[in-house]
Amino acid sequence: MINIHEVVETNQMIEKENLDVRTITLGISLLDCIDSDVDRLCEKIHAKITTVAKDLVKTGKEIEKKYAIPIVNKRISVTPVALVGGAACKTSADFVKVAQTLDAAAKEVGVNFLGGYSALVSKGMTTADELLIRSIPEALATTDRICSSVNLGSTKTGLNMDAVRLMGDIVRETAERTADRDSLGCAKLVVFCNAPDDNPFMAGAFHGVTEADAIINVGVSGPGVVKTALEKVRGENFEVLCETIKKTAFKVTRVGQLVAREASQMLGVPFGIIDLSLAPTPAVGDSVADILKEIGLEHPGAPGTTAALALLNDQVKKGGVMASSYVGGLSGAFIPVSEDQGMIKAVEAGALTLEKLEAMTCVCSVGLDMIAVPGDTSGTTISGIIADEMAIGMVNQKTTAVRLIPAIGKKVGDRVEFGGLLGYAPIMPVNGFSCEAFVSRGGRIPAPIHSFKN
Repeated sequence: MINIHEVVETNQMIEKENLDVRTITLGISLLDCIDSDVDRLCEKIHAKITTVAKDLVKTGKEIEKKYAIPIVNKRISVTPVALVGGAACKTSADFVKVAQTLDAAAKEVGVNFLGGYSALVSKGMTTADELLIRSIPEALATTDRICSSVNLGSTKTGLNMDAVRLMGDIVRETAERTADRDSLGCAKLVVFCNAPDDNPFMAGAFHGVTEADAIINVGVSGPGVVKTALEKVRGENFEVLCETIKKTAFKVTRVGQLVAREASQMLGVPFGIIDLSLAPTPAVGDSVADILKEIGLEHPGAPGTTAALALLNDQVKKGGVMASSYVGGLSGAFIPVSEDQGMIKAVEAGALTLEKLEAMTCVCSVGLDMIAVPGDTSGTTISGIIADEMAIGMVNQKTTAVRLIPAIGKKVGDRVEFGGLLGYAPIMPVNGFSCEAFVSRGGRIPAPIHSFKN
C-alpha cells in the first residue's frame, strides 16, 4: 500500500525536482500490413496506426490529469520498416514514401515521434535493408516526426563493417540534407550494437518482431530527484551514497509502473516494460552531469568520472528491478551532450572530450549521444567513431549507440541549436588522423570468443 508520506514525497519530486514520465511509447506490429504493392502497403500502415493509436495521446493526458504526473512525450514505435517494406519497396524512393506515410499517421494521432524507420543488419544486409539505409537522408529531410535506427552489430554476430562504413556516409549525407536546420536530421538517427527490442526512447525505438501485436512501454526519468536526494547525504561514504541512489530509483520506477499499468488498462494493450533511464533535458535541475558533480566531481570528465558513472548506473538498475518485475529497454544513465546542461558546461570548460565520453560509455546505458562535431568531418572518420563504439558494446555484451551530428558549415567553437528536448551543443573536436584504410576493408569483425555460450 502507498501511504500518505509517499504521496507527499512523490508530489515534491514532481513539483520541485523535475520528476516526470518521459514517454509512453505504444509499440505496434506492422507485419500484418506487408503487401507487394507499395501504395497498398502505405494504406494498410496508415490505417493500422491511426486505429490502434487513436486514443494514445488522449489517454496520456487523462493519466496526467488524474495523478498530476507529467508525461512529457507520447510516442509510437513500429516494426523495423526494412522488414515491413521488403516485398513492396524496390527503390529507396519507395521507402521514402513509406516514411512519409508514417509521418502523416504520427501527425494525425498527435504523437511527438514515431520510431522504427529501421534496419537490423548486424551480420549482413538484404536488398531491402540497403535500400532503406540509403533512403534515410531523404526520409529524415522530408519528414518531421520520424526517427531512424540501424543495428550494426551484436555480441553474438560481431560487427558488420560494410554497414558501419556505409553509415558513416549516410550520417554525413543526412547532415547535408538538413544543413539549413543545423543538421537536425542526424539528431533523429542512431546506430546501435546490441539494440534492445523494447526501447521506448527515441531515436532508437522500434517494435521488435518478438513482441505482441501492440504493447505499452514506459520510460521514466528523474535526474533532478536523484541529485536532490544526494544533496542530503553530501560527504557521506559510498555505502550511504549507493543506498540513497538505489532507494530513489525505486521510488521513481514505482511512478512509472503506476502510469504503465493505468495506460495498459485504459488502452486495452498489454504492458511491456519500464525503462528507468535517467534521461536529462536542457532544463536547469534535470541533469545527469549535475549528479556526477554532486557525487564529487568538479566537472564530468575529471578523473574519477567513469567510476562515478558506473556506480550511478548500477545503483539505478538495482533500485529499479526491485520496483518492477518488467524492467527493460536501456535502463541506466544517459549522457547526451546537447540534452544535458551540465554536460554542455563540461564541454565548454574543456573538461569533457570525445575520447572521455567514449570511455564513459563502457559503463553506462547508451553511447556517444547527441554530440556535434565539425561539419567537415569525413564519412570515414564517422565510421571509425561508430566502429569504436560498436566494439565496446560487442565485447562488453551491452547496448551501445552513436548519435553524431556533423554540423555542416560549423567548426569547433560554434554551436548547433535544436530547441526543445534536443537542446543545443557546442561543436567538439575530432581526432584528425585517418582511419580510411581500416574502415574500407569490408566484411565483418568476428564475434568475440565469449559470445560462444550455446
